[in-house]
Amino acid sequence: MGILSSLSKLFSAPANASKSEAAEPIEYKDYVITPTPQADQGQYRVSAIITKGEGEQQKTHTFIRSDLVANRDECIELTIRKAKLTIDQLGEQIF
Repeated sequence: MGILSSLSKLFSAPANASKSEAAEPIEYKDYVITPTPQADQGQYRVSAIITKGEGEQQKTHTFIRSDLVANRDECIELTIRKAKLTIDQLGEQIF
């Protein structure tokens, strides 16, 4: 059983990469961007959930970037800018 627990630790998220609370969602064009900055070694990783539509027609895309920012509020601002840019560039292709 020791080998299995060691293997499971290899594939689980590290303790210092926990998720933070989601920020207020914003609407952009027909999309909703919900910033979800992830705490990572004392900084925050750019991350969001982008959705479009409602009910059974709703599409969701998890948006995670390698950018790390020291301040949570700055991370949220950067996340929104990058998510808008992604929507402008890719549109429906992000789903």
